[in-house]
Amino acid sequence: MLHHAGGLVSSAPSAVSSGGDGLHLQSGDRILRPGAIFDCWRNLSRARPPATTNKDQRAVGWKAFKSHTWGLFNQLQFYSWHCHPTLDIPSEIIKMTSHEDGPIFLNPIIPGFNPDPTICVVPATDSTPTTYFLSTSTFEYFPGCAIYTSTDLINWKLIGHALTRRSQVELRTVEPGAGSWASTLRYRPQEKRWYLANGLFQRYRPTDDERIFPRGFYVWTDNIWDENSWSDPVYFDNPGFDQDLFWDDDDRKVYLSTTVRMGKRTPGLKLKDFAIHISEIDISTGRTLTPPQVIRESPHGIAEGSHIIRRGEYYYLFTAEGGTEAGHQEWVFRSQTGPYGPWEGQGKALWYNGPEEEVQRTGHCDVFHDGNGNWWAVLLGVRPVKAGDKYLEPQMGRETFLVQVDWVDDWPVFNKGRNIALQTVGREAIEKAAVADADGVKWKADLSRSSLEIGWYHKNTPIKPCHSLTERPGYLRLYGNCFDLNSPESPAMILRKQTSYSETFKATMLFKPSRVGYESGVTIWWSQYSYATIGIGAVQPQDGGPAVPTIITREPTGKVNKLKVAHPLLDSAIPALNLDQPVKLSITARSSDYEMSLSVDGITTTRIFKSEALTVFPPVGGAFCGVMYGIYSFGQSEPVLDPSDFTDIEIIEI
Repeated sequence: MLHHAGGLVSSAPSAVSSGGDGLHLQSGDRILRPGAIFDCWRNLSRARPPATTNKDQRAVGWKAFKSHTWGLFNQLQFYSWHCHPTLDIPSEIIKMTSHEDGPIFLNPIIPGFNPDPTICVVPATDSTPTTYFLSTSTFEYFPGCAIYTSTDLINWKLIGHALTRRSQVELRTVEPGAGSWASTLRYRPQEKRWYLANGLFQRYRPTDDERIFPRGFYVWTDNIWDENSWSDPVYFDNPGFDQDLFWDDDDRKVYLSTTVRMGKRTPGLKLKDFAIHISEIDISTGRTLTPPQVIRESPHGIAEGSHIIRRGEYYYLFTAEGGTEAGHQEWVFRSQTGPYGPWEGQGKALWYNGPEEEVQRTGHCDVFHDGNGNWWAVLLGVRPVKAGDKYLEPQMGRETFLVQVDWVDDWPVFNKGRNIALQTVGREAIEKAAVADADGVKWKADLSRSSLEIGWYHKNTPIKPCHSLTERPGYLRLYGNCFDLNSPESPAMILRKQTSYSETFKATMLFKPSRVGYESGVTIWWSQYSYATIGIGAVQPQDGGPAVPTIITREPTGKVNKLKVAHPLLDSAIPALNLDQPVKLSITARSSDYEMSLSVDGITTTRIFKSEALTVFPPVGGAFCGVMYGIYSFGQSEPVLDPSDFTDIEIIEI
């Protein structure tokens, strides 16, 4: 075990892969470039070794890497070491990092809270390459149904969301894990149109066996690059969730499959009576044309996440079964007749990632042909941190993975028949975009715009905007509303996804609260039942005098609705804060804990808590999402008339 000032280098097994100009470590997010090997050896005591520019030193580093360092690096897993030299990597690195079955790449391809991936392919033209579009679930967050694009399946860019206005998605007081569930995204080249089918859970209380199954819908666009171009919903008649649309070009019919509770159910069953139902529909109106028919009832648990595809003479039905936790599995069935079956299976899951593997809870696949002769699947999985003899609840939630699909006797074989791992075989060597710039900055908020950039989220659909980028140029101005962070409604809170186990969210705030109960700061968000905050709030002094601004912190305790609230300065002799000065705020995420910090007027307050204290299961709803960072402001049952202004908002890889 090696240690350095910035964190840890654990002895967990790992492997290194090539992405063109970078060595991508199994941690999934860290990039260590070979030109820095010399510096890394020389500067083990430093948090971030400096960039190497001397050619002789780079040569020494590269020679050391090739001679014996490879063996050492294959034994290490790096979480918080990030080097930034400039060096052209020799092509032989590709050979060094190839598996016996071909080149390797690292999963997840889209880190952070990005579950239930669904994908479509737009064929190449004379002027454009084959382009892939992928959507992931957003649950109780707004906007809904994230849309990503890529031309190589490895580097993905968020380009918008399909549900961006209240006429499409109205989420008021939904439980955690309710809202917009899994989608199906399809492109129809004959129409040059994209369709996205979805459903919104407005009530989801599985602990009480109370679920109101939604009538799903689809939205469409002829320009997927413009998130405002998606249509209003065209609603289906059939209830259920995980809507799938399948166009059968043989009979020119469109079929809708959903998961819903069976009409004839065995008394007492809770999950095993959830089955896949299918109907023919009129795509122009969403109207059901044939009675729903069960095509998969799983004896292993709930059957959900269905997708139907056609390959050769067979139709294939893919289902996710066993629930989305530890028992999650993917199954496949085929039929030569059509979408109604009969369906034959293999009598077993395609694979199963158990609770002791580096990647767990895998499933919910969407299988596709890449337009270049290869088959692939995108799926969800988690990569939890092991602490002692147990795995922690994965803070980043369910992420998007990619695996190769081969066909043997007209049956799909995923990932060469192996369980899903972080190091994945099958993709040719592709340059992976750098995680961060030379200063470690992964993302910095663009405050020169007139509207929020893509990637910010609200909890639930906001009733009205709570922010402005124009009232004070260069700042994101936030006006707190009457809902605090415990409310099931939509508070004045704007969030971004955590995408790494080793990063820092930073912001600078100007805020002068004038009334008791006014508060603003930054948050580490899991759900309304468990979160953390650090900020400035106005409190009532014991002598009944005017409101006094002070530092307020909240820490999760591992129990639902039990936050540890502290006012570090109230009982001290420190004079009133000088809030003419900026307040420096930061949140640091590590593999098993979080650190919050606030500095103002020469005073610094820091709080550290374990991640497992945060990631508690809610009393209603579900824990289907991942941790987010953000800014917030609220009043005590009243709107906040004093704006909080945020600037220098960024995420830094550490």
